[in-house]
Amino acid sequence: MNRVQELKPPLLMVLVQVAYAGNIVIASLAISDGMSVRVFSAYRLIFGAAITLFLALIFERNNRPKLRWRVLVMTFLCGLFGGSLFQNLFNTAIAFVSATYANAVFNMVPIVTFIISFLCGFEELNLQSAAGKAKMMGTIIAVSGSMVLSFLKGVEINIWKNIDINLMHKNHISQIRASYGKEWIGVLSGIGCCFSFSAWLIIQAKLSKEYPSHHLSTSLMNSMAALQATLFALCFEKDWNQWKLPSAIRILSALYSGIVVTVFGNIVTSWCVRKRGPLYASVFNPLSLVIVAPTASLLLQNKLYLGTVVGAALIVCGLYMVLWGKSKEMKPPTDLVSSETELRRTEVVVVSANDKNEHVSNKQVNSIRATL
Repeated sequence: MNRVQELKPPLLMVLVQVAYAGNIVIASLAISDGMSVRVFSAYRLIFGAAITLFLALIFERNNRPKLRWRVLVMTFLCGLFGGSLFQNLFNTAIAFVSATYANAVFNMVPIVTFIISFLCGFEELNLQSAAGKAKMMGTIIAVSGSMVLSFLKGVEINIWKNIDINLMHKNHISQIRASYGKEWIGVLSGIGCCFSFSAWLIIQAKLSKEYPSHHLSTSLMNSMAALQATLFALCFEKDWNQWKLPSAIRILSALYSGIVVTVFGNIVTSWCVRKRGPLYASVFNPLSLVIVAPTASLLLQNKLYLGTVVGAALIVCGLYMVLWGKSKEMKPPTDLVSSETELRRTEVVVVSANDKNEHVSNKQVNSIRATL
């Protein structure tokens, strides 16, 4: 039974990354089918907000902290940076560049978060220590990898020579890229989504302290994001037919991204963070890149270049260097538990040995130790 409990967090995090990879592939298919990026983002957040609000009413209906204006402002900002703005930028990167690029550049989020936190004074960089050097070198390597990934292609790598599967609507993708100009818009959108998500992480950390109710704060954030994304889509999307879901892939993508990713992914990740910490959960992020790169090359006909592989590898290496440096700065909880246990045991033995007026039998001492 203990073995099952130990395997539960890693298995669940693997499932989360598989769900994220599946969402990127399905979103690419929906966009290639002609679905607007803005409408897709709005539908995802609407479905996610509905499910999280339903869960909040079930689990935290009778345990609601007082809702202040400061909390509403923070949920609005969280909905903006972690929801509507992030989703539109991320899906634009998928549409204008590729699913592999969008997923690879998203792994820059921990690096960008570290840079923003350092500039804001939340993080310290001690270059005298091995951890500080690792974080600095990891940041430089990851940023270099993002530059290689964004601007260099190199030799094309064809790993599916004898397999021809074409699920993409090539004509529509070509029209999108031709009408909006060049791929640099998607490149900038991919970089922008990292900064947006990093800002959300910083604000979300403050929100969790101000408003500790997890389900209610998540439902508020998703509701704000759904409202923002819907208003944004209504203002800029003039074709009302885009709001229809005529094909199965559009319906599937909206439901999958809203329910599986927004609800299941957030709940499982929050549970793993509570059990093992945020560092443990972030280690699994590059797994989705390993899944998306070959899958997009097979199903979506995304060309895989040497520059993409090298850049993604540099980003992953830099990410793990930063995570290693961060882990060295954090004292493991097991050390604290073991030291506290030893201290409590020592106190019991000393008291029982020096107290000559009270006769404590060996059986009593053993029972005390067993209880501790």
